[in-house]
Amino acid sequence: MVMAVSFERYGRLYYLDPGELRPRVGDKVLVPTDDGPEVAECVWAPQYVTEDVGGLPLCAGIATGADLDRDEKNRQRRADARVIAKRTIREHGLPMKVVGIDFVDRRPDVDQLVIVYFSAPHRVDFRELVRDLARALRARIELRQVGARDEARLQGGIGPCGRDLCCATFLKDFEPVSVRMAKDQDLPLNPLKISGACGRLMCCLKYEHPLYQEFNAKAPAVGSAVETPAGDGVVVGHNVPSDTVVVRLAASGRRCACSRADVCSPRQQYEASGTTTPDAPPVVPETPETPEMPQTRETPETPETPQTKETPAPPQDVTEDRAESRAERRARKPRRRRRLHHDDEGDSAQ
Repeated sequence: MVMAVSFERYGRLYYLDPGELRPRVGDKVLVPTDDGPEVAECVWAPQYVTEDVGGLPLCAGIATGADLDRDEKNRQRRADARVIAKRTIREHGLPMKVVGIDFVDRRPDVDQLVIVYFSAPHRVDFRELVRDLARALRARIELRQVGARDEARLQGGIGPCGRDLCCATFLKDFEPVSVRMAKDQDLPLNPLKISGACGRLMCCLKYEHPLYQEFNAKAPAVGSAVETPAGDGVVVGHNVPSDTVVVRLAASGRRCACSRADVCSPRQQYEASGTTTPDAPPVVPETPETPEMPQTRETPETPETPQTKETPAPPQDVTEDRAESRAERRARKPRRRRRLHHDDEGDSAQ
């Protein structure tokens, strides 16, 4: 069984193994972390899954009243630390932006630890800032610089699609995204159109890119002549989500959407598939003599005994003509007849 929890409302989801517990949606549970168990909210009740999921951390139990009080105090401490950190950074005049604050009080090596996540355009000398923050917060201070994508993950927000950011909800790792993916999907190369909240290329460009690569490898290219059920035409566009090709008919000039299977012959689909290798020799057309081979093999089918037995006898005049033709052939080959005659006599004498 698998359950999902979140430390922040509408935040990133973490999956756990409920074990023998059966918490409901909205219940507070304890999640094991590197700094000790922390309180999180159950957003997905335990359910059975078909796939074999292993290696999930085990839920530490249901949060008690003491755990909830401690979590509420830590939230208040994080809010106060954010305000103090912003004010101190402003006093030092450093080009830093506070992204998130984390408060740790259960680590065995320290009593209280405040981790400040910040973003900056370049490296910053924050040695004096650390001393002032430690004096103001009365705790150990750690400053960690994060990138633009991690900043969007920590802060959260709404993407251009109107949904919560993928990095703040379910994405675990950031995969590389290139402009080539936008070109393959016929998207405008306007940075404002293909950039996310972090200012980088949207992570969702990676989702459908394999589908576009497969379609472009098998579908006819734009400008190629094809045959459709409505007539011959020229390909003028592709529609990958619907697996169709836009064709401009040569007869009427109108455009129609045809399935990829309708404009690709079986041979073209076979050549476009991965079964053929680039180094394969070209297909040689068959010679005209090859079709004659089956005819010689089919000669045993000519004598059909039932039909020959049922056919009526030929007329008398036809038999006479055949006898005459045989006599003519014998007259043309007298020597052969003599040789055969002598051979017969020799055999009889022996």
